[in-house]
Amino acid sequence: MQRSWILGIAVLGVACGDGGANGTGDDGGSSLVTTITEGVTMGDTDSSGETEGSGNSDSNSGPNTSPTQGSDSDGTPKFDIGGIPDVEGACGGGNGSGLGTDFSYIWVANSPEGTVSKINTQTLVEEGRYLVRSDTGGSPSRTSVNLNGDMAVANRNGGVTMIRARMEDCPDPTNTSSGAADVKAWQDGCIAWHTPFGYSRQRPMAWTQGEFSNATCRYENVKLWTSGAVNSGSIMDVVLMDGETGVVEQTIPVGVASDNYGIYGGAVDADGNFWGSMLSGQTLFRVNRGDFAVSTWPAPSGYGMTVDPVGRPWTCQSQLARFNPVTELWDSVSVGSQGGGCMVDANDILWVAGSGSRLLGVDIETMAVVQDYPIPGYAKGISIDFQGYVWAVSQGAEAWRVDPATGAYDTFTGLTSPYTYSDMTGFALSQSGSPQG
Repeated sequence: MQRSWILGIAVLGVACGDGGANGTGDDGGSSLVTTITEGVTMGDTDSSGETEGSGNSDSNSGPNTSPTQGSDSDGTPKFDIGGIPDVEGACGGGNGSGLGTDFSYIWVANSPEGTVSKINTQTLVEEGRYLVRSDTGGSPSRTSVNLNGDMAVANRNGGVTMIRARMEDCPDPTNTSSGAADVKAWQDGCIAWHTPFGYSRQRPMAWTQGEFSNATCRYENVKLWTSGAVNSGSIMDVVLMDGETGVVEQTIPVGVASDNYGIYGGAVDADGNFWGSMLSGQTLFRVNRGDFAVSTWPAPSGYGMTVDPVGRPWTCQSQLARFNPVTELWDSVSVGSQGGGCMVDANDILWVAGSGSRLLGVDIETMAVVQDYPIPGYAKGISIDFQGYVWAVSQGAEAWRVDPATGAYDTFTGLTSPYTYSDMTGFALSQSGSPQG
């Protein structure tokens, strides 16, 4: 039987912003009950014109088995998540930082509501919901988490907001959200900074790794990449920001005119170089972190994008395409995937939404499907948490936490028409290795 956690329902007194997925929804509260979740069907087009995916109703009838790869002392399942560089010494072990093994959150943008949800990936409890622009009309989408656990989100209608993950780091922890039913007026006490931009098309978010300091038990000198365009037809910019202050350090015109969306997805490689792709292919971009040189290549049709641990960008739509930066050639394969996010786990498996409400695992070397699981609906966003689970985020109210070994899933509900695909947990950044060559 499927495991499912349903959060109690409470209506928020928050105006819905422009853009994002159509419709509004009730918001999860903090009451936790057990239930069985039926399959759902989703599909819509958001008011900014982005085509939202749809999926067939499908429930998971597979066995609800626990992971067999070990557990914490409290019984929390854990997987072998590979090469995350645990921090030793005074900082203790952790998930690639000094945060500790129990620190793992996924951050999901509730686009029409103008908020972001902070969800504990182990308890499936939403521990905070935050307005990310003062007017609630930013239409937030791509979220990115750094190796300190902090999150930054881009508003599609302009502006970037950074939120602290740990209470002790918040500017005013006495005035911060405790969950979905507790959205504070702008600005919440855990918002570190907000930087306005004059863009009407702003989507990608990607942190650089920074350098770990044993003195502070934090990654220092972290930077943040984003991209924007003033309007359709204007030359797109890639922007590098100081991650601690939100100050713009570099604006790099990439020499390509924006379509209706601008650069659609972004990620970094091991050297902190920015990679970006456009909707339905067109152009792949790289901006060099050292000298800000721009490189471009024609790209096949794509939607979601990620960079794998050996530095190869992928685009994921009805076909999966993998770019080799050394040969400058693409390999592509049709596996029955559907437009949405994609991400590589610690076992070199790329996870992506499949057609017909499925979750596919694809070997990044052979490009063959090695896992194919039914899930209750279409997943727009895909991410991996620090226990090795695959998160599939719908466009309705649900996100599913999937056991990659068995396909058994837990259901989180209470989201409001989310539209997020990106490094929502920080796991992809923690796994970045050495680029090819």
